[in-house]
Amino acid sequence: MPITKAVIFAAGAGTRMQRDAGAVALSAAQAAAAAAGHKALMPVGRPFLDHVLSTLADAGITDVCVVVNPAAPVVRDHYRAQSFTRLRLHFAEQERPRGTADALWSAWEFIGDDHILTLNGDNHYPASAIRALAAEGRPGLVGFSARALVQEGNVAADRLGAFALVASDREGMLTAIHEKPTDAVIAAAGPDALFSMNLWAFSPAILDACTRIAPSPRGELELPDAVRSTMSVEHLRYRVIPSHEAVLDLSNRTDVVAVTERLAMHVVAL
Repeated sequence: MPITKAVIFAAGAGTRMQRDAGAVALSAAQAAAAAAGHKALMPVGRPFLDHVLSTLADAGITDVCVVVNPAAPVVRDHYRAQSFTRLRLHFAEQERPRGTADALWSAWEFIGDDHILTLNGDNHYPASAIRALAAEGRPGLVGFSARALVQEGNVAADRLGAFALVASDREGMLTAIHEKPTDAVIAAAGPDALFSMNLWAFSPAILDACTRIAPSPRGELELPDAVRSTMSVEHLRYRVIPSHEAVLDLSNRTDVVAVTERLAMHVVAL
């Protein structure tokens, strides 16, 4: 059965967006959003999260939970004033910035006994990739090719190491997640190597895994560790869906201009 629910991680403080002030010329509204770390509301024609939500609806998602920081209610306040005809919007609060697994656990009430998709609030994914993952109706992730990320998206080659390289077997099932791979590892994997951009499909078993993992060396509860836990404890298998389409990444101020240009013709319908 296709998955129709999604959780968006949007509780981050946007520290990278805040600290590179002056790196690129932005409009007054964009500069204000960047200074506040409000990536979800970055005006790129429409607020960036509007584009993400509209694309989820295009892909058949009907219910979305946005995980927010309770100390920064601006995202919740913004969407409470909006009208929705294609989506039902929900919110969950991540009390402290303790990592993506903790963010997912914050949405436990929304998830319930359902399979869900998860995605970053500062990435815009192709609707076709979301639709393909949702159609599987089972645990999995989309692996985006290095070539597409660099040539079709706005991810520079020297930024690939910030993401996770994924490996799969002959049946297309996930075998390993290599976080923050070195340049040598990326080069050896080739231009069609697949990277995770945090677009996952999960069964409810992920919630228990989020509670039993230990903090990473960064002191955070990381989603890849929860995935590994479900693979070893529940013996879950994750389908890797390859994609050769662009992902737009809004991590830094230098991304704002390129993302604005790429989304200029994107029609938003919530």
